[in-house]
Amino acid sequence: MAGNKREIRNRIKSVKNTQQITKAMQMVAAAKVRRAQERVVAAKPFTQAIAEVFRQVASQFPKGEFRSPLLESRPVKRVALVVVTSDRGLCGGYNANVIRSAVARHRYWKDQGVEPSLIVVGTKGVSFFRHSSFNVVGRYSQLPQIPTFTEAKAIVEDAARLYSEGQVDLVEFIYTDFRSMISLVPTTLTLLPAVLPEAHPGDYQARSQYVFEPDAATVLERLIPKYLETVVYQALLESAASELAAKMTAMSAASKNAKELAAALTLVYNKARQAAITQEILEVVSGANAI
Repeated sequence: MAGNKREIRNRIKSVKNTQQITKAMQMVAAAKVRRAQERVVAAKPFTQAIAEVFRQVASQFPKGEFRSPLLESRPVKRVALVVVTSDRGLCGGYNANVIRSAVARHRYWKDQGVEPSLIVVGTKGVSFFRHSSFNVVGRYSQLPQIPTFTEAKAIVEDAARLYSEGQVDLVEFIYTDFRSMISLVPTTLTLLPAVLPEAHPGDYQARSQYVFEPDAATVLERLIPKYLETVVYQALLESAASELAAKMTAMSAASKNAKELAAALTLVYNKARQAAITQEILEVVSGANAI
C-alpha cells in the first residue's frame, strides 16, 4: 500500500509540473498571437492596395495585349504545390489539417493525370513528406515565427523560376487562413499564373489618373513579382497567426486536462491514504482485543 501511495504521489507531482509547463506555453502563445493578429490586420490594407494598383495598371492594356512569363496560361501537365506548415509542434491539429489538405490536393491532381510536386515550408511538413513517395522540389525550414518579406520573396522566386522555365504549368499555395481564434481554415489559392484582372467600365478614368514612367508595360512587369510577394507574405502571416492560435488552444486544453487529472489522482491518493489509516486502526484494535 505504501508503494502504491508513493507511486500516486509521484504521478501527481509529474502532472502538476506538466500543467505548469503547458500553462506557461499557453501564456506565451497568447501574447504572441495578439502581435501576429495585429500584423495580419496591418498588412491587409497594403495587400488590398497593391492588388488595386495591379488591377488599375493592367487595365491599361486590352485583354491579351500584355504578355509576361508569369501571366502565361498553358495546359496543365505539371503542378507545384507550396505547402505551409510550422517548424514546431504542440499546436493541435494545425499541421495535420494543412498536410491533409495538401495530400488531398496531390491526390486530386494525380487523378487528373497531372504530375504534382511539392515546395514545403516548415520543419513539420519537411519531416512528413521526406519519408514518402511525394516529389519534393523545394524545402524551407527554421523561418522566423513572424515571417517577413524576405521569406515571401524567396518562395516566390523559387516558384516563379519553376514556372518560367516550364518545369510546372501551375503553382498552388496551400496555407491556413486565420479567420478568428477558433476558425482556422486550410485554404488553397492559385499563385501562378498570376491572374490578370479584367478591365472595368471606369478604365478611362483610371487611365487619366496615372502617368507612367518609363511606360505602363515596364511598370506592370515590375509590379507582378511584388504583387505575388505581397500575396505570399499575407498568407504566411495568416499561417503564423493560425499556428499560434492553435498552440494557445491546445495548451489551454492540455492545462485543463492536467488539472482534472491531478484532481482525480489526488482523490485516489486520499482514498488510499484513508484506507491505510483505517487498516492500521483495525490492526491496533484487533491486537488490543487479543490481549
